[in-house]
Amino acid sequence: MRKEYDLGGGRRGPVAPVAKGKTRITIRLDDEILDWFRARVEAAGGGNYQTLINDTLRQLVGSEREPLETVVRRVVRDELRRQPARRRAGRRVAAA
Repeated sequence: MRKEYDLGGGRRGPVAPVAKGKTRITIRLDDEILDWFRARVEAAGGGNYQTLINDTLRQLVGSEREPLETVVRRVVRDELRRQPARRRAGRRVAAA
């Protein structure tokens, strides 16, 4: 090992150039999310989990968005179906 190294010709930045149309960012994701994507890539026989995340986000962005009112109604109905029948104010109320 040398006592000194000449780094005068060095350049700052990523080691590998970023592909055209891509932007390198830093993002914080839950460990469970990363584990899920990595497991899917591994189950598929290999690949890049970042590409899978990108493809998933592209699919979400490209899909037609359901109106918020429709989503809320569906969620409330699903939750009501899961709840057992309850008694309120002396009468029985069945789940919708």
